[in-house]
Amino acid sequence: MELGLVTFSDICGGISAEQRIRNLLEEIVLADEVGLDVFGLGEHHRPDFAVSSPAVVLAAAAVRTKRIRLTSAVTVLSTADPVRVFQDFSLVDLLSGGRAEIMAGRGNFRESFPLFGYNMVDYEELFRERLGLLLKVREETHVTWSGRRRPALENAGVWPRPVQNPLPVWIAVGGTPSSVVRAATLGLPMIIAIIGGQPERFVPLVELYRETATRAGHDPAKLPIGINTFAFVAPESGQADEAFAPCFMERMTTIGNERGWPPMTREQYDTLIAPRGAIAAGNPEQVAEKILFEYELFKHQRFLAHMSFGPVAHLDVLRSIELFGTKVVPLVRAELARRQSQPPPPRAE
Repeated sequence: MELGLVTFSDICGGISAEQRIRNLLEEIVLADEVGLDVFGLGEHHRPDFAVSSPAVVLAAAAVRTKRIRLTSAVTVLSTADPVRVFQDFSLVDLLSGGRAEIMAGRGNFRESFPLFGYNMVDYEELFRERLGLLLKVREETHVTWSGRRRPALENAGVWPRPVQNPLPVWIAVGGTPSSVVRAATLGLPMIIAIIGGQPERFVPLVELYRETATRAGHDPAKLPIGINTFAFVAPESGQADEAFAPCFMERMTTIGNERGWPPMTREQYDTLIAPRGAIAAGNPEQVAEKILFEYELFKHQRFLAHMSFGPVAHLDVLRSIELFGTKVVPLVRAELARRQSQPPPPRAE
């Protein structure tokens, strides 16, 4: 299993956007140094998030890192030009020596629609059409294409071309079955964001993905699935709660105020960090146990931990990243290797 990180680069607690970007690059470099596999960066167009263009920051990270894969998390494809997205991530791929990925999704926030002159009524059509164009540009250097929401292309050359062929494109979903079906039908890897509740409720979506992929003629074993949850690591569980819980509750309450949700309570947080909850927070053993619990549910190939959420102190985030890479990852990989080495149970007569 690949293990990595994702962040939205929140600006909270009086920090400047400039300092947040500096902190972000420090997080990515440390993640690379401790051997993590992936770093994902969200796209937002709000005053409380620092990154509107993940490709720009990932390009900066590309020249400061050696092996970690660099992905958007997500690219809001409904309001982005697919040709430009491909070009930008091709450059990240060239700068990184073939480590770039695109995670395409529709996003949790909608500010990009009025900002770039789009109507939310066209939400679904825009994403469907632009994903098709992105995949066509990925496959062909000279593209002929027409659609309803963008000017047509006639034998248009698209450069630069990336190191990887094809440039990886994942589909990010939040729980909508139609999005799962789309990813499976197209034969694209899928990542699910689990932000609350119990992970078990997403098992039917994973089953739907694999069943749909099979019907569409794809081998599900060759289509990676990723799981993205909130996570935080400290030497002791109490330290993790002290550093992460108040910040998580504050941020979720702030976002909830915009959407008509009640304030988040400590009781709700404690439910989320319980053994069957969605948050992997605690000491290294507890976090590893939660990741392995989710693996039993989904048999996924990638896990992304969202640590730097809200006003979590930068030094606490760095400590969490270091512990994740040096303590949690070895525990998870050793246990997975042990399970895979065990003979299968005897068949019932």
